[in-house]
Amino acid sequence: MTTTLMTFGRRYVGPGMAAGALAGILVACGGGDDGGAGSASPATRVDVTMTDFGLRLSQAALAAGDYTFVATNDGSHDHALVIEGSGTDGRTRTLEPGESANLTITLKDGTYEVYCPVDGHKDMGMKSELTVGGTASPDSDTDTNDGYGY
Repeated sequence: MTTTLMTFGRRYVGPGMAAGALAGILVACGGGDDGGAGSASPATRVDVTMTDFGLRLSQAALAAGDYTFVATNDGSHDHALVIEGSGTDGRTRTLEPGESANLTITLKDGTYEVYCPVDGHKDMGMKSELTVGGTASPDSDTDTNDGYGY
């Protein structure tokens, strides 16, 4: 009878201990965190609103780190988002009016150009500058003109 109780105990205690250990590991690792591959914390969100023919960043001065730029085409023409500088280059797909796309990118200290690469839109005013690290100039404005280079 002692043998039966020991087997009974092992059969039910062992899986319970394994499940408890697994739960502890998942909690310690943050279990199911959706911050991106290899990321210990989620990327900070920066909204980018694209219109005909300007773009607006919700933030233009950032600390170095991981960011997800959420680009929304609020215009009536196709647009895309490019971020380049400090050895980094990222781009969304071309977005039709009303569409959105995410661009997750790691930014180092430096200055970045943010613009729409579609059909000369950059030259029509769809551009902005992003400062990572340091401080932005006091008169920095994240809005671009309303287009057409005016």
